[in-house]
Amino acid sequence: MNQAAIQFYDLHPQQSDLYHEVLTGLSKEQKHLPPKLFYDETGSKLFDRICEQEEYYPTRTEVGILEKYKNEIAKACGSDTLLLELGSGASKKVRLILESLRPNSYMGVDISKEFLISSTTKLAKDYPWLEVHATCADFCHGLNLDHCSDNSRKLAFFPGSSIGNFTPTEAHQFLTRLGKEIGDDGYLLIGVDLVKEQSVLNKAYNDQAGTTAEFNLNLLHRLNNELDADFNLSGFEHYAYYNKQKSRIEMHLRSLKEQTVSIANNEFHFQPGETIHTENSYKYSIDNFCSLASSAGFEQLNYWTDEKDYFSVQLYKRKL
Repeated sequence: MNQAAIQFYDLHPQQSDLYHEVLTGLSKEQKHLPPKLFYDETGSKLFDRICEQEEYYPTRTEVGILEKYKNEIAKACGSDTLLLELGSGASKKVRLILESLRPNSYMGVDISKEFLISSTTKLAKDYPWLEVHATCADFCHGLNLDHCSDNSRKLAFFPGSSIGNFTPTEAHQFLTRLGKEIGDDGYLLIGVDLVKEQSVLNKAYNDQAGTTAEFNLNLLHRLNNELDADFNLSGFEHYAYYNKQKSRIEMHLRSLKEQTVSIANNEFHFQPGETIHTENSYKYSIDNFCSLASSAGFEQLNYWTDEKDYFSVQLYKRKL
């Protein structure tokens, strides 16, 4: 398959939507920005660098699980599928299971347009037997699969523990909506990060190389570029910690001084130590996530973990 054979669908949110989300988030008592804003082209590349850091266990642990159990996973998932990868990024993890799964077609879904086109182009070149689609969209707001003519059973692949970016309520809503979109015979293969020692978690989101800090601060750089904001990046610092009570890592950008930031005709004031909450990363036990998925209409078929029980890959089917 060559680049011309790739089917690309641009459903990317308009800049006005981005503008509205940013103004709304920064107007809250606890200022916040949605983590999807991390993933412009620069942010996507920085996240790939995060995944290479020694402290960041999730990626290499999930990769190890997929490599070890790929044949078992493929057997459990079955054949004759349209494989939907949510937040496909560089499409690295899906390569670990493609040969075993042998889906009829593949659709990468990601919010970073340039990164998506590049990664799916490479995927199509490396797997000439595979029909490749790419959809630039915010899957948090739902998937529109009307443009896809493949009537195969749908297998949603959601790696990377990104489900942890949602609050449990948001995760329930997301999974409920996803279940309807993949249909009654649909399957879900999902990466879920597990509860573990607090020191391991804190180190994972505060790597010594400072890559996570650069990734977090790039969000402000993006707002400066795309919304003509005037954030002074040297006036903020990366701040991440494990909130044990809520079983989540919280990531913030903390103001180092009293300052005012302008976006168009809107001004936002910051006191020293005040933060913008940029991301949550919830950690689950196997039983807790299974209960959450069950309440959203999914039945667990199997799950796989590493030797330390740091991470899990879980397989579900839609309840009939």
